[in-house]
Amino acid sequence: MADFISDEFVNTEVADDDDSSIYLSIADMMSSLLMFFALLFITTLLQLAQKDAPKRVVIGNVVGQMKSNNINVKVNPETGDVSIQESILFAKGSTELKPEGKTFLRRFIPVYSGVIFSKPEFEKEISRVVIEGHTSSDGDDKTNLKLSLLRSASVYKYIFYDMNFPTKAPLSQKILAAGRGEIESDKKRDNPGDRKVVFRFQFRSDELKKDIVKTSL
Repeated sequence: MADFISDEFVNTEVADDDDSSIYLSIADMMSSLLMFFALLFITTLLQLAQKDAPKRVVIGNVVGQMKSNNINVKVNPETGDVSIQESILFAKGSTELKPEGKTFLRRFIPVYSGVIFSKPEFEKEISRVVIEGHTSSDGDDKTNLKLSLLRSASVYKYIFYDMNFPTKAPLSQKILAAGRGEIESDKKRDNPGDRKVVFRFQFRSDELKKDIVKTSL
C-alpha cells in the first residue's frame, strides 16, 4: 500500500513538472512574439519617419518662399496644401478669373513651381499637383460641383495658355484640375472660407507609407 501511494505521489510530481515546463514554454513563446511585434512596430515607425522627411522639407520650402516673396496664401504645414480664397481669383458665382486673380497667379505660380523643381529630390518626391476647386454649402451640390470644376479649369488654362515661366513644361507633366464642390464645406452654414482654390501636392512618400503599412500588417 505504501509503495502504491509513493508511486502515485512520484507520478503526480512528474506530471506537475511537465505542466510547469509547458507553461514556461508558452510564456517564453509569448514573450518572444511580443518582442518580435515590438521590434516590427519600431522598425515601421522608423521607416515612416524616414519616408516623411523629404515631404516636410518640401513643405517647409513652400512656406518659406511664400513668406519671403510676400505672397498671401494659407499653407497647411502638415499637407502642404496652398489655399487661395475665392475673393482673390473670382467674383462670386463666376468662373472667369478676375484681373487681380490673373495678377496673383503671375506672382504665385513661378515661385510655387520653382520650389517643386528647385531640387531633384523635390521633383521626385512630388508625384502630382492637383488644382482643386471648392465651394461653400450654399446652393445645390450639382451646381457647386460644376462651379468648382470650371474654376479649377480656368486656373489651369490661364497657367498653361497665358503664362510663361521657367518651369512651365515640367509642371504641365505633374498638374491636373479637379472639382470638389461642397464636399469639404461646413454643412451647417454658408462659410465664405470654403470658397477657395487649393493647390494640393500628392507625395510619393505617402504612397510608399501605405505600402509599408500594408506590408507590416
